[in-house]
Amino acid sequence: MASRSIFQLQVFLIFALATTAFSSLLSPYYYEKVCPKALPTIKRIVEAAVYKERRMGGSLLRLHFHDCFVQGCDASLLLDATSTIDSEKNARPNLNSTRGFEVIDQIKKEVDKICGRPVVSCADILAVAARDSVVALGGPSWKVQLGRRDSTTASRNLANDNLPSPIMDLPALIKNFKNQGLNERDLVALSGGHTLGLSQCGLFKERIYNGTNIDSDFEKERRKTCPRTGGDTKLSPLDPTFARFDTAYFSNLIKKKGLLQSDQALFSGGSTDELVKTYSYNPKAFSADFANSMIKMGNIKVLTGKLGQIRSNCRKVNH
Repeated sequence: MASRSIFQLQVFLIFALATTAFSSLLSPYYYEKVCPKALPTIKRIVEAAVYKERRMGGSLLRLHFHDCFVQGCDASLLLDATSTIDSEKNARPNLNSTRGFEVIDQIKKEVDKICGRPVVSCADILAVAARDSVVALGGPSWKVQLGRRDSTTASRNLANDNLPSPIMDLPALIKNFKNQGLNERDLVALSGGHTLGLSQCGLFKERIYNGTNIDSDFEKERRKTCPRTGGDTKLSPLDPTFARFDTAYFSNLIKKKGLLQSDQALFSGGSTDELVKTYSYNPKAFSADFANSMIKMGNIKVLTGKLGQIRSNCRKVNH
C-alpha cells in the first residue's frame, strides 16, 4: 500500500513539475546580481509617465496583456513591421489603439545604460511596467517573475485570432482565456484591469445603440460622446474612476453600466455573476486575485534559457 502511495506521489510530482517547469526558470530575483538597479529604474520611469498622463497606466497594463495572449509573454507585440516581421501592432485589436511604446523605449534605453549592456529583456520590462502602473494608480503590488527572453518573431494573424474581442459573450470569453491556460476566476480578475483606461466609441457603439442588458441613463450618457455614425475614435472611460485602481468597474457591471459588451457579459446571469458581486464589495479579494492572475498570465509560454534573445532595441530583432 505504502509503495503504491509513493508511486502516486511520484506521478503527481512529475505532473506538478511538468506544469511549473516553464515558470520555475523565472524568479523575482533574476536581476538582483546582474543589475540590481534595473527594477528601481523601471519604477521611476513608469511613475513619471503615469504622473504626466494618468491614462498611461492603463495603456502599459494593456501592452503586457496584449503581448502575453499572442505566442506568450515574449515582447513580440513590440516588434515593428519589416519585410520579415508581420507586426502585431497592425492587428485589428492593436492598430491605432495600443499605446505607450515610447515609454517602453525610454525604459529600455535607461535600463541598458544603468546595467552597462542589454541584460533586461523587453518582455520583462513589459511585465514590470504593468505591475508598476497598477501600483502607481493605487492598486496592489506583486512579485513579478523575471527571466523572460524576447522573441525573434511576431504574428499579426495570431493577434487577430487570440486577443479577446469587445463583443464576445461569456462562453466565448471563457474559451478564449482557457486557451491561454486561464480559468474563470482569472477572466473576471483580469477583466478588472478595465478599472483603468479608456475605450474608443467604435468598440461599444453597438452596445449603446442596440444593446439589451444596459442601464438607460448610462446609455444616454454614452451616446452624448459616441454618435451613431462616425466618431469611432472618441474616447469614454471604462469605469467612472478610470485613473484609479478600485472596484468601481464591478459595481458598474451590477448596475448594467459595463462599457463593452465583453465587460457586461461577466454579469449577465452566467457563472461569473457571483465573483463580480464579491469583487464589487471586497477590494481585498479583488486585489489578491488580480495579483495572482497577473503572475499566472505573465507565465504564458515564456522563452527562457537559450531560447529567444535579449533585444538591444525593443522594436527590432538583434542581427
